[in-house]
Amino acid sequence: MIDHCINRRTLLGLLAGGAVTAALPGFGHAAAPAPLMRPIPKSGERIPAVGMGTWITFNVGQNTALRDQRTEVLRTFFDMGGGMVDSSPMYGSAEDVMGYCLERLPSTKGLFSATKVWTPSDSEGVEQVADSMRLWGLNKFDLFQVHNLVNWENHLAMLRERKQQGDIRYIGITTSHGGRHDEMLRIMNTKDIDFVQFTYNIADREAERRLLPTAADKGIATIINRPYQRGGLISATAGKPLPAWVSEIGITSWAQYLLTFVISHPAVTCAIPATSKIEHMAENMGRMAAPLPAPKLRNRMIQDFERL
Repeated sequence: MIDHCINRRTLLGLLAGGAVTAALPGFGHAAAPAPLMRPIPKSGERIPAVGMGTWITFNVGQNTALRDQRTEVLRTFFDMGGGMVDSSPMYGSAEDVMGYCLERLPSTKGLFSATKVWTPSDSEGVEQVADSMRLWGLNKFDLFQVHNLVNWENHLAMLRERKQQGDIRYIGITTSHGGRHDEMLRIMNTKDIDFVQFTYNIADREAERRLLPTAADKGIATIINRPYQRGGLISATAGKPLPAWVSEIGITSWAQYLLTFVISHPAVTCAIPATSKIEHMAENMGRMAAPLPAPKLRNRMIQDFERL
């Protein structure tokens, strides 16, 4: 535990020192950018643009050492201004582990709790809401989503009722791996929802064609999963030199390059990269107070990536 804390403090100090970037010609950014916050269109509430996922990374069962290490990952997340934590009953022990971690932190100020219903059964959907509240140790959730559109019509109706009762603040739907966009669009265009979650990254930009513009038009907040294609993009760029120009906007690694591309899209509310490592969490959160590329530079990022 002590080693983790020392490592975390060192990383936080280094990143804090590099987070204040001088104004750069053509980038239109202040000398000390404020942490990047994005509004939830339906309410105007602002949340950090970098959140965290828990798929695989927090599914560590009853292993106390791994649970304690994940607690330090979560501590780093909150210390660096994190908000949204996204999970699901599908993610094995992740919700139970999240409750363990939250209970051991002195402060979880800023937590934006997000989880899902994932079952074809109406009654089990109701049970999952209760189970998630118990596992996380919460009596109210910020966001409940219908996972991968499973039985979405009935679950969405149930979640809307719980929202009206005050148990849930926002409701939404999710998909991943670039699938079921037509159905997502139909729901976005016909149902009153607050959030949508889908895959978007520099290699899979299908969401730019319809999902992101529709979300912006309909006033629906967006959560981006798989910004690294579950590590595939990190592996694909391993050992490759970064384009020299990206140092001008504070990018020092391919992970930051990939995450910056995602959160710089104006219709993206929050990206939720998952990690089990303190240093990777600090690296992700370091983009919260760094300059973002303008549209022309985003196009340049695509071109440079595709040349690899």
